Amino acid sequence: MAQVRVDIGLFAQNEAAGIAEMQVHLAMQDILHATGYDVQVHVLCNGCTDDTVPRAQLAAPEGFRVHDLPEGGKSRTWNRFVHHLSRREADVLLFCDTGIRWPKDDCLQRLVAGLIAQPGLHVLNSQPIKDIAVDGPQSLTERLIAAGAGGLDDWRGAICGQLYAMPAIAARRCLLPIGLPVEDGFLHAMVVTDRFTGPDDNHLVDGLEGLWHIYASERRLAGLIRHQTRLVVGSAVNAAVFRHLKAEGFERLSRELSRAAADDMWLPHVLRQRLPRLPYAYVPLHFLIKRQLQKGPGRSLPQRLMLRTVGAIFDLIVYLNAQMHMARGVGAGHW
Repeated sequence: MAQVRVDIGLFAQNEAAGIAEMQVHLAMQDILHATGYDVQVHVLCNGCTDDTVPRAQLAAPEGFRVHDLPEGGKSRTWNRFVHHLSRREADVLLFCDTGIRWPKDDCLQRLVAGLIAQPGLHVLNSQPIKDIAVDGPQSLTERLIAAGAGGLDDWRGAICGQLYAMPAIAARRCLLPIGLPVEDGFLHAMVVTDRFTGPDDNHLVDGLEGLWHIYASERRLAGLIRHQTRLVVGSAVNAAVFRHLKAEGFERLSRELSRAAADDMWLPHVLRQRLPRLPYAYVPLHFLIKRQLQKGPGRSLPQRLMLRTVGAIFDLIVYLNAQMHMARGVGAGHW
């Protein structure tokens, strides 16, 4: 029986403090030692201004390839991994952020095996779990963050950029514009619409039930506001880019995507054309009210009222903060 060739992209930007430990933990995953798998790990150090690269090189287990990519950005690095650094003969590409941890050593093997078992899938996710939920919140702020952790309830239908797997042939049909603040949302839209040429087919993305990873949650309110602002800005940017690409028409779409993945100024140019958008300025109203439209997990009425009130205030702060970032031209980081 032929081996399944798996290339793992480990994305690292200024991760000097944890890159050595992450590589050690990754090397302990069963898939790197199991029969039936031929695995190559690419440590994608991109845009680092600290000593991530030398620390990664020093700690790299045998067979790990450390790439020093001076130009940063998740979407740019994604393109490089998929189209240039991964093996042309790879069957599966696995995308992993530095800073997550796995509860068991078989997580990556299960993720790849789950993808192979469903040949119609283009993306298979691991479920993201906040470390606060695992370790237990300590402060009042942490308890509120943990209580309001319903934002990832749709993890099976979305793409969580922290950890997911794709058939290599499906990944190589995609290109991401340089500079996207939220690249996994753009990738999801590209996958389910067959590169913006058809209606949504949400059966192409799924999550593996019972498979999860742990990520470091924001534990302070200011940090959480910054994080959520980036997500809202990224979603607003993606919406503008979607409108632009769909307006291009099928004949010019491939050429436009190639330009977006090669030209640093493509995204700023598109955003200047497409934003602001009346009557909501830069950020659609949907991002302010969507939490209030969601059904939360079963809680008592006082708990639900408290969370909805706190959530509404928090969402308003984030929404206004995102509008100000976009108005100052720093929402996408450079336009």
